[in-house]
Amino acid sequence: MTADDQLQPPIAAFIAHLSDERQLSPHTVDGYTRDLTALHQDLHDQGITDWQDVSAHHIRTHIGAGQRQGRSGKTLQRRLSATRTFFNYLAREGVCTTNPAMEFSAPKPGSRLPVTMDTDQVSQLLEINTTDWHGLRDRAILELFYSSGLRLAELVGSNLDDISFDDSSIKVRGKGSKERLLPVGSKAISAINSWLKVRDQLPKGKIVDESALFLSERGKRISPRNVQERVKRWCVRLGISGRVHPHTLRHSFASHLLESSQDLRAVQELLGHADIATTQIYTHLDFQHLADVYDKSHPRAQKVPDK
Repeated sequence: MTADDQLQPPIAAFIAHLSDERQLSPHTVDGYTRDLTALHQDLHDQGITDWQDVSAHHIRTHIGAGQRQGRSGKTLQRRLSATRTFFNYLAREGVCTTNPAMEFSAPKPGSRLPVTMDTDQVSQLLEINTTDWHGLRDRAILELFYSSGLRLAELVGSNLDDISFDDSSIKVRGKGSKERLLPVGSKAISAINSWLKVRDQLPKGKIVDESALFLSERGKRISPRNVQERVKRWCVRLGISGRVHPHTLRHSFASHLLESSQDLRAVQELLGHADIATTQIYTHLDFQHLADVYDKSHPRAQKVPDK
């Protein structure tokens, strides 16, 4: 612990309180110790050294980190419960006046959480240093997945005329044949341009599907299975651990964008979710958080100033 780190002493006092005053079982005390140690480390990594400076955003980031590490819904709910109990203790001791862990909810036990990659892993995957036909195609595929959050079926179904280089966008056909227009990042646009320069130079055969954006080496529209195998192959080659699927990049796109923007509705639109509850799995926000956003943002929800 550094000299300016004021986080650890209250944790030690709280653990002693659980053991000595409340006389909880050693197993329960060990659980609280592990959960609060993980919280302490995450807050320290976020530059927090005082419990009074902790906000709901910091706790949400902590829970999100556990999600990206593949923690179960049960584990994340337990961590949030331990954090709430700890902040109630801090309030009783006069250390804090609010409980930031009460402002959102964790996933219910048994909830299946999307597996995501952290930004370093994504960067590692996208750094494909190759100029051959397969490598240029695969890099364009990976960049487009992460840039625009496409489903696998949407990507393999994309056509050449779906891409607009004028406004850096792509038109995709989602579930129920619903179309939506998505922005494409500059790096993805660059990767697609590089791919298109060699697209017609097939290693085998000739082009069968002239309209398809992405082709197999035999000139047919690339298949979902082929994309899955290529993603897996690149992860092995680049030393990226864990099971990474095309949908992992979509999940990572949503998680990273939401973490930065806090705009749940925008992410819902980009992903093509009909119901915001489907998007909400990335944050596990409860209604109260959405109500707070509404109260702060909607012009008809603003409080009328006193006259």
